[in-house]
Amino acid sequence: MKTPKDKLIKLLQDAHAGEKAAAYAYNGHARSLTDAVEINDLKKIEDEEWDHRKRLAIMLTELGSGPRASREFFMTLVGHTISSLCRLGGYLNGFNFGWFMSMYGAGKLERGNIVEYEVAAQYAFEAGYPHFVPSLLDMSEIEWDHELYFRQKSFSSKWARWIPIWSEPPARELIQKNFLKFSGRDRLDESSFA
Repeated sequence: MKTPKDKLIKLLQDAHAGEKAAAYAYNGHARSLTDAVEINDLKKIEDEEWDHRKRLAIMLTELGSGPRASREFFMTLVGHTISSLCRLGGYLNGFNFGWFMSMYGAGKLERGNIVEYEVAAQYAFEAGYPHFVPSLLDMSEIEWDHELYFRQKSFSSKWARWIPIWSEPPARELIQKNFLKFSGRDRLDESSFA
C-alpha cells in the first residue's frame, strides 16, 4: 500500500510534467491569437505554469525525488502537439471554431488542475510536509483563475450554445476553507503548521 509520501511524490511528478505540457500548449495558443490583450493574457498564464513547475521541482527535491523521465517525455509530446493544434486552429479558424476549441480545451484541463493541487495539499499534510500546503493551495487558486478566464472566453463564443461547457468548480474561497476543514486547523500561516 502506498504511503501518503508515495502518493504525494507521484502526484507532484505528474503535476510537474503537466505544467510543462501546459506551458508549451499556452505558448502555441498565444501564437495562434491576433488580439493583443489575449496574447498577453496567455503569456501571463504560461509564465504562471512555469512558476508552478519550479515550485514543484523544489518540493520533489526536498522529498528526495525528482521528475519521472517517462512522464516528462510523454507530457512534452502532449504539450508540443497541443501547441501545434492551437496554431493550426488559428490558421484554420473558420467561424471562430479554432479559437473556441483552444479556449474550451484549456479551460477543461484547468478545471482538473484545481482539484489536483487540493489533493496534493492533503497528501503533503498527511505525509508530514505541511509547509508545502500554502504553496500548493496557492497553485490551486491560480489554476482556478485560469479556469475562470477560459470559461468566460468559451462562454463568449456562439459555439457555447451547441457545445456544453464543463461543470463550474466550487467557489475560489472554498479551496482554503475546505483544506482547513480537512486539516482541523483554523488558519494557513506557517505558525499553524509548526
